[in-house]
Amino acid sequence: MSSRPAGGYSIAAREDALDFMAQYPGYGEQRWYSDALGTEQVSFSWRRMLPGTGGRGSYGHRHPGQEEVFFVISGTVTFKVGDDVFAAGPRTAVRMTGEEFYSVHNDTDAEAQLLIFSTRCAAAPPEKMDGFWP
Repeated sequence: MSSRPAGGYSIAAREDALDFMAQYPGYGEQRWYSDALGTEQVSFSWRRMLPGTGGRGSYGHRHPGQEEVFFVISGTVTFKVGDDVFAAGPRTAVRMTGEEFYSVHNDTDAEAQLLIFSTRCAAAPPEKMDGFWP
């Protein structure tokens, strides 16, 4: 359904957005809308995290020089940023500066949903740190 009418806007349905989590059945979805919308400046993803899923026990990552904002729509998500661990609930925004390694996880028994925004740029791939969140 992705379209680019002459009126100066574009529309993308969920099915038009690439699902980063498709290769990980049982982990939910992370739909990247930027290509489907044809954005030039904004990167935008919607993430649906099933209970017990996310980065715990995995690697942390960061995007040096790139700011990201996570907005919790529903549920509660646990963030690990550097050595800090905290929970964020609905209508809470968390800004990542790109300086610290981070990871997110859904530690609850309920689904959580997030919006993730950043500038869209041809930056280097994220830096990863294995064993970040044992």
